[in-house]
Amino acid sequence: MRLFSPAKINLFLRIVSKRPDGYHQLSSVFQAISLGDTLTIDLHDRDELTCSDPHLPRDDSNLVLKATRLFRKKTGYERGFRIHLEKRIPTQAGLGGGSSNAATTLWACAKLANPDIPLNTLKDWGAEIGSDVPFFFSQGTAYCAGRGEIVHHLPSLTQKTVWIVKPAGGLSTPSVYKQLNFGDAVSEKVVRRDLDGFLAGSMSYFNDLEAPAFSLRSDLRALKEVLLEGGFEVVLMSGSGSAFFCLGEGRLPEQEDVEIFPASFISRPLNEWYSESTFSEL
Repeated sequence: MRLFSPAKINLFLRIVSKRPDGYHQLSSVFQAISLGDTLTIDLHDRDELTCSDPHLPRDDSNLVLKATRLFRKKTGYERGFRIHLEKRIPTQAGLGGGSSNAATTLWACAKLANPDIPLNTLKDWGAEIGSDVPFFFSQGTAYCAGRGEIVHHLPSLTQKTVWIVKPAGGLSTPSVYKQLNFGDAVSEKVVRRDLDGFLAGSMSYFNDLEAPAFSLRSDLRALKEVLLEGGFEVVLMSGSGSAFFCLGEGRLPEQEDVEIFPASFISRPLNEWYSESTFSEL
């Protein structure tokens, strides 16, 4: 079985508060995009993972292997899975690559071993692996709350071309969150206003993690300024960085230490998984 594993961007991301469990309460609209990895998976006598990226860890920290082990734990299924992961999504970029790989693995395991597992069950299992994993069981556009695991499906957006701009080096998500400076508490009214604006088509693009990320890496602020000067309508860091997405027409930077990926918004058809070119417009 060969499946596409898409990246995501955060069209807006508000960090509402820090929770007693150490996680952060967030409010965000996630969008799946056509930049993605490819996962090939078959039944095997044991778990075996290979990857095109030799730097990707293949120990217990790998989210693909966490997904196969969680699947067996939940179902009692005894066989293993042989998996090859062709990586294209940059790591430490805020694009959800590892979470997408985990979700895609759970979907594949279910199709190979037990096709009757409900989608919502897979989504709930995914939340045990990582906060962003449940999103990928949406249809590609979703409002996410809690620590990210509460997923509200939204209608597909008008198709947009998006440029992903990834500078060299990454950012540790915990390090970025440590730089957050909480002032006045964000009210439910503000959170509701963000979502209402999005649904009305007058959304503001913002990311509360940009400022703390820029405090760790001033070059990110400089790169955003270059992209805005290039004429793009929207330039925003995705998640905890270090990648930006750009919407509209603009001039891309010619820098050796920057990777650039063309992409578009995609959606997941009912009862199917994502493909690189799948889009369902309202």
